[in-house]
Amino acid sequence: MESKNSKKVSFRRIFVISGFSWIFDAMDVGLISFIAAALIIEWNLTPQEAGLLGSVNAIGMFIGAIVAGSLADRIGRNKILMYTVLLFSLASGISAFATTFSIFLILRFFIGLGLGGELPVASTLVAENVPEHKRGRMVVLLESFWAVGWIISAVIAYFIMPVWGWRSALIIGALPALLALYMRKGLPDSPQFRSAPSKNTTILSNIKTLWSRKYARETSMLWVLWFFVMFSYHGMFLWLPSVMVLKGFTLIKSFGYVLLMTLTQLPGFFSAAWLVEKVGRKFVLITYLFLGAVSAIIFGNATSLPMLIGGGMALSFFFLGVTGTTYAYTTDHYDSTIRATGAGFANAAGRIGAIIGPLLVGFLIANKVPFNIIFIIFFVACCIAALNVLFFGKETRVKQKEEELIVKEAL
Repeated sequence: MESKNSKKVSFRRIFVISGFSWIFDAMDVGLISFIAAALIIEWNLTPQEAGLLGSVNAIGMFIGAIVAGSLADRIGRNKILMYTVLLFSLASGISAFATTFSIFLILRFFIGLGLGGELPVASTLVAENVPEHKRGRMVVLLESFWAVGWIISAVIAYFIMPVWGWRSALIIGALPALLALYMRKGLPDSPQFRSAPSKNTTILSNIKTLWSRKYARETSMLWVLWFFVMFSYHGMFLWLPSVMVLKGFTLIKSFGYVLLMTLTQLPGFFSAAWLVEKVGRKFVLITYLFLGAVSAIIFGNATSLPMLIGGGMALSFFFLGVTGTTYAYTTDHYDSTIRATGAGFANAAGRIGAIIGPLLVGFLIANKVPFNIIFIIFFVACCIAALNVLFFGKETRVKQKEEELIVKEAL
């Protein structure tokens, strides 16, 4: 039987390794937003082509989330996490040598396969290695590594890309391959999977389970939530540097301003991590979604630099709190035998929104639609997501005393 100290060491290792995989994941998503702004200039891309960069990535993430989530319930969370990290890091390194836009898009698809598979599996692995009354906080804290990755991407864009070019950023994106090699050294899987792996399930049977009477309401609510959250996130954040350039700022100044906006992501995550166990997941999601919606309106209607940066910082603070809480909220709704699959399919529903968001923004910009109108669309999307949770979501927070009572009853 494992001692308490050995369990703590195992969890710390799992949490840190999962966190680093999220850092590299976010770093790639952040870098492509900066690279898109550079490629628009270097390769003379149209706004629609620039929108394809985010959408092709999201198509890969859609497929990756479904496949990796289902496989993680069959052969283990750790193995799938290792394979997905290896896939997106190698594809990132290879894409640095792409000579045409078409080849670059193909590689972005494979990067998306790895990224999409890694996210739900990592959150499931962490969620299943902590007590239920701490699960929400730890999953949101895991998501906070995303902010670190975005900040690193902004630092690379501001300090390295102007000197060494955008290809150097993608070579740096290949570093996670080293993490994948380290993960081969016996990273323990979750206790739930070790005790009851779902080796006889198929993707089709998992879909049937997600839409069974037991889970149908939760599944539909989560899919709607994920769709609108990812539609808004990718539609807004992947275009931030390009929006700044289109507003008349130089490429370097735009990268610097986005770096400043990105710094508020960490306190956004930390505040959500504290609140999810104090007041509950529903409260955090609804409140942060509405405040994120207001921030989108402020950013889209900004007429001065302070208003633009202030709106962007508020948007980063509240929206990243939303994404962290969404991951925690999702893992709460499913039993361990279906948890990775449930998280994967919910994530995949979000990727449909992530495909549409960047493409829609590119189309609207190409057709000279004002930014204030574009961000009203994201305001409405955030409000729909909030109302969906308000009316159809349930509170999943488990207090420590409640968990102890459940365990005693089980014994």
